[in-house]
Amino acid sequence: MDRMTEILCRIDDVLKCPRCDLSLSRTNVVIGSGPLDARIMLIGEAPGRNEDKQGKPFVGAAGKVLNLVLESAGIRRDDVYIANVVKCRPPENRVPKKDEIEACSVYLKKQLEVISPKVVVLLGKTAAESYLGRKVVMGEEHGKPFKHEDRTVVITYHPAAIIYNRKLKDALESDFKVIRKAALE
Repeated sequence: MDRMTEILCRIDDVLKCPRCDLSLSRTNVVIGSGPLDARIMLIGEAPGRNEDKQGKPFVGAAGKVLNLVLESAGIRRDDVYIANVVKCRPPENRVPKKDEIEACSVYLKKQLEVISPKVVVLLGKTAAESYLGRKVVMGEEHGKPFKHEDRTVVITYHPAAIIYNRKLKDALESDFKVIRKAALE
């Protein structure tokens, strides 16, 4: 068990969390991974099938895209902390419901508190809208750092979007160069 898991387990026994119906169908709780002193924290939507099986974030096809994008921006995956808005896989990989996001928000808030990243990267519309509490227009807002609750935040496309729309690859790679620069400032 890693240190973050230990910290969260002491708070609310996240590994046995019954806070929403996602607990009924999960295989594993996917808390997150990465160093507790990471300057960059990536927040995605929810675990997928591979993540649910392995208990780790971004290990499936989207994880492979994420690894390539991080590498192209000169960022080591081992240097970032990766989490999701919800910690259990929604059935059929559907978008998490509002009550599920709210149920998991205590865990994400604690992760942000413990990691205290310089830059928070919101991967996709669901993560961005959940974190910011407002509607997001991806085409207009991605790749533009801004301050939110005393942190630099960058909204970008979810790596899975590249799998379905290759035209977004350049935008995602460009956004991660902006993210790297923001983390180094």
